[in-house]
Amino acid sequence: MLVGDLYAFQGLLSEDEAATVHRVRDFLAAEVTPIANEYWARAEFPTHLIKQFAGLGLAGQERSSLLNGWLALEMAHADASMATFYGVHAGLAMGSIQSCGSPEQRERWLPGMTAFDQVGAFALTEPTGGSDVAAGLRTTARRDGDTWVLNGQKRWIGNATFADLIVVWARDVEDDQVKGFVVPGGTPGFTATKIENKIALRIVQNADITLTDVRVPEADRLQNANSFKDTAKILRQTRSGVAWEAVGVMLAAYGIALKYAGEREQFGRPIAKFQLVQDLLVRMLGNVTGSLGMCVRLAQLQDAGQYRDEHSALAKAYCTTRMREVVGWARELLAGNGIVLDYDIGRFVADAEALYSYEGTREINTLIVGRAITGHGAFV
Repeated sequence: MLVGDLYAFQGLLSEDEAATVHRVRDFLAAEVTPIANEYWARAEFPTHLIKQFAGLGLAGQERSSLLNGWLALEMAHADASMATFYGVHAGLAMGSIQSCGSPEQRERWLPGMTAFDQVGAFALTEPTGGSDVAAGLRTTARRDGDTWVLNGQKRWIGNATFADLIVVWARDVEDDQVKGFVVPGGTPGFTATKIENKIALRIVQNADITLTDVRVPEADRLQNANSFKDTAKILRQTRSGVAWEAVGVMLAAYGIALKYAGEREQFGRPIAKFQLVQDLLVRMLGNVTGSLGMCVRLAQLQDAGQYRDEHSALAKAYCTTRMREVVGWARELLAGNGIVLDYDIGRFVADAEALYSYEGTREINTLIVGRAITGHGAFV
């Protein structure tokens, strides 16, 4: 049981699911946690771990939403960057092919991605747009016989510097609808340039992508992606995963702070005996418990087929906001030691900022929920 799971939510997993969680937890503790600060400081990705992820047998498997969520939690608990790498590959990229690809396309691409022989990326966000992506997508796709010609730019694309397959979303100039294309890395006209000087998720290799007359066969257009509504279905699924990741970060921060409070002495006694320190810890635990309960219920709704946009939007907005509070309180408890990597919390504080923003800002997710509960859209 993870430190901080006060209400024993992990007990809701089946015996087989719990065994999977423990296998992943042991792998992360042995292979990821010991090197996370080193690679974070260098802003490098531990590529040697990619094939080891394959050995876990996670990608491409049918699982309950509760187990999927808990695995996202476990990865973020070890390192938010590695959780993001996995979420981009197995959630966004593979999810796009699974949801929007034809049977032939799924058979052609998913086995290699499941085995991590091919790493995926997901290219939607653009340099001049963010929250307005549904209506403001500027990357274009023009049909030319049996091929499509893509032109445009993308930004913040995780895994893109080393990905083998990049799912690129572009607007068809003929019907003005958003369509998806699978572009192999190294395709003529496709360039991915690493974004430098990040202060969050430094292990993730985010890139600026330029598409200059990139030719993609019709056979590589996702056959069931015909409008942004199809793209949004994928985002709804992965948005809930970010809520789970936020809980993983909170649990990590809480665990670090609790351990530190028991070891750090001031005025001749552990600071865990101070009332104000206990107050901080209990506030952290309250945020963890409330957010975890929301995520568990969200997973139950997913598995029951009662899952709507506002469910994932509220969870993402709420949990990432609570996460920001928790990592801040943990940093406060560690005082000066909270701003160095030696105690881990500095990495979680920085990485929390990225989780707070991606997969829809708090404001946009708030408007999704607001539209659902009032019946009135307030989007500009």
